[in-house]
Amino acid sequence: MPEFALQGVYLAISDDVQGLIAQGRTIQATIEIARDVAKKLIEAQSGTRLPTVAESFDYPVIVAT
Repeated sequence: MPEFALQGVYLAISDDVQGLIAQGRTIQATIEIARDVAKKLIEAQSGTRLPTVAESFDYPVIVAT
């Protein structure tokens, strides 16, 4: 049975956005993915579409390897 290593992958989670889990190969990519996931989760929870997210990201995110 093959093993899959997660070397070189970053994970992002947030206590403020329930259900947010994102992964990427770089920190920048992980943050961008986390931003998109957070937007979709918030839209799903609120039932309204959010405007385009700017460069700032106002939700605390933990990124770790």
